[in-house]
Amino acid sequence: MRARMAQAAPTSPRDPGSADPGPSPTSPGYARYALGLLLVVYVFNFIDRQILSILLEDIRAEIALSDAQLGFLGGIAFALFYTFAGIPIARWADRGSRRNIIALSVVVWSLMTALTGTARSFAMLLVTRIGVGIGEAGCSPPAHSLISAYFPPERRATALSIYSLGIPLGGALGTLIGAWVGAWFGWRMAFAAVGLPGVLLAGVVWLTLREPARGGTDVSVAEPTRGEESAWDVIRFMARLTSFRHLAWAGALHAFVGYGAAYFVPSFFARVHEMGLEERGTWLAILSLIGAVGTYLGGAVSDRLSPRDVRWYMWVPAIATVLGVPIALGFYLSPDPYVALSVGVLSSIAGPMYLGPTFAMTQSLVRPHMRAMASAILLFILNLIGLGIGPWFVGFASDLLAPSFGVESIRYALVGIVVTGNAWAAVHYFLAARSLSDDLQRKNG
Repeated sequence: MRARMAQAAPTSPRDPGSADPGPSPTSPGYARYALGLLLVVYVFNFIDRQILSILLEDIRAEIALSDAQLGFLGGIAFALFYTFAGIPIARWADRGSRRNIIALSVVVWSLMTALTGTARSFAMLLVTRIGVGIGEAGCSPPAHSLISAYFPPERRATALSIYSLGIPLGGALGTLIGAWVGAWFGWRMAFAAVGLPGVLLAGVVWLTLREPARGGTDVSVAEPTRGEESAWDVIRFMARLTSFRHLAWAGALHAFVGYGAAYFVPSFFARVHEMGLEERGTWLAILSLIGAVGTYLGGAVSDRLSPRDVRWYMWVPAIATVLGVPIALGFYLSPDPYVALSVGVLSSIAGPMYLGPTFAMTQSLVRPHMRAMASAILLFILNLIGLGIGPWFVGFASDLLAPSFGVESIRYALVGIVVTGNAWAAVHYFLAARSLSDDLQRKNG
């Protein structure tokens, strides 16, 4: 495997930024460094995305917002621009320098996060969240494409799971920093504290990340001329894949549950269990860190089992999602906050196991020059439905139930959405497994 990666070292002269001197971009050592750097970028991505949720109650108290407005800020306002900007950015990444796009994106979302701390109204919060969404749209599509070039198919789910560790790690740090800086210095200073360091990270990306040849680790049909297909050609190609349609819908439902729950769980512990900011921030950060175990296991277990049957790439997330249903009932319905947190350990492990296999199969189902676009299409579906509607829907349901249940409305809004969404997502993962083998052959046809 190492020899094959070394043979793929020469970079394409067509890639801007590919003429950098130094170690081969696809040598094993450099591939590990690049994956580590992209993981750090994704950690910063989720710090800046997650910090809003832990500070919701403080922001709500100062600016007087409803749950639906809070859900709109964390959902539709962010996701609408994040998803729609992701398509043209991904097309650019399939033709241009993925490194440059990532570096520029880090600068944009970091500065917009820092500016969130200056907001004095719902409208100002809305503008800054839109800016964060546009900036973060340039992160994962080019990063997925780079990782798929650094690592061969049999290691790709594990590599993308390691990259996806940015979600629990960034979520934990965003929650912890937001809680403690917010408690001691106010919520406005918390946004500046997590936003401004990202500018320095963008410089590291610009100076040290190199472009590998597209498809350098694949042993597949010869790569056609890059740019031969339009964006619509790629969309039509993916739409014909039955397995992709099911895995995308499953992932969207999973994201609907995950983003909706994660956004309002801090408020759930504040209102229902009356936890203070520092306490709930610390406990939820610990749960998020534990989630790194599940994020890694999803890809690692899938890669380990796939030589026996490639359908394990869909069966692993399906089984984990089914297990999430009874776990969610215990988490949200427990009258004791510490029992709920104990059950939350299991939820944190099972919940993110879908990430690595879902991302890996999306990359493997398409040709190398389509990969950034394929990632953007998947993220468009996941985030428009999951990130866009999930937080808003939980907030809307909570407001709707409030006259009957009072502060408990957030509990029952979360229970209904998490249980229904997980059960529905599992069905689609099992359906995706049925056509996965045939669809993996279709990209070479």
